[in-house]
Amino acid sequence: MEPALTVIVVSHDCRDVLLDCLDSIRASAQDVDYAVHLVDNASSDGTVEAVRQRHPWVRLTESRENLGFAKANNLVLREARTPYVLLLNPDTLVPDHAFDTCIAHLEAHPRAGMAGCRLVTGDGSPDLACRRGFPTLWDGFCRASGLSALLPRVKLFTGYNLTWMDEGEAARVDALNGAFMLVTREALEKVGLLDEGYFMYMEDMDWCWRFAKAGFEVRYCPACTVVHLKGQSSRLKSARMIHAFFDSMELFCVKNTHPEPGLRRVAALAGIRAWKWLTLARNAARANKRVRP
Repeated sequence: MEPALTVIVVSHDCRDVLLDCLDSIRASAQDVDYAVHLVDNASSDGTVEAVRQRHPWVRLTESRENLGFAKANNLVLREARTPYVLLLNPDTLVPDHAFDTCIAHLEAHPRAGMAGCRLVTGDGSPDLACRRGFPTLWDGFCRASGLSALLPRVKLFTGYNLTWMDEGEAARVDALNGAFMLVTREALEKVGLLDEGYFMYMEDMDWCWRFAKAGFEVRYCPACTVVHLKGQSSRLKSARMIHAFFDSMELFCVKNTHPEPGLRRVAALAGIRAWKWLTLARNAARANKRVRP
């Protein structure tokens, strides 16, 4: 029987967590027929050999260079013909019926083109990035100043991470996290592939923006919870990751929120850079470095 779901995983030097991820998929009960396609971005830690030995059922594409998240996923997105496609991070753990639950959620909302699940970190705390609003200068100020953390239930200060919303309530949102993004074939054909101008970070936000512009709802489905061991799929130092994140945010700003040159764009870019340096300063003051802004 042909699968109804293609699961795409992109890896780079994260062998152990990747193997755990694939173990969890294989051990989980799923009603939907699925195929897992791994794209390895030039890992040097024995990932390819380990996957071939332990998980020969996984379809494997081995790249000789690190293509980045968007370009690597697009290799499979171009060829996938299943009704549903899931982008899944290698540092996730998949429970029983995770795929079924999110597919059912999409089917229950005909205007939806994308769905994501509730994500929690390794210690069980919420991964706030699993449902987000599109970023604004005000959101950047609230996050950099600590207002959003100080008053997490106040809508005015939490427009980015949406902590004012009930975590257990399904909702239409602006954006999801690329760690778990389920899309329909119909929407994918209309919206197109991930933008390869992003190497790392914000390509998921950009895709959500384009889904919304094409008239598709982006849905948060908390009936499914997936563990996301954040940052385990990268060995970059946290400062470098912060720079990469905000570089991608600048690209998102120029491309989407402020496409026209002028003072509004200049102000937006200045705000993003101020947010970046405040984040770097706060990060440097912490004993345990943050992995992601």
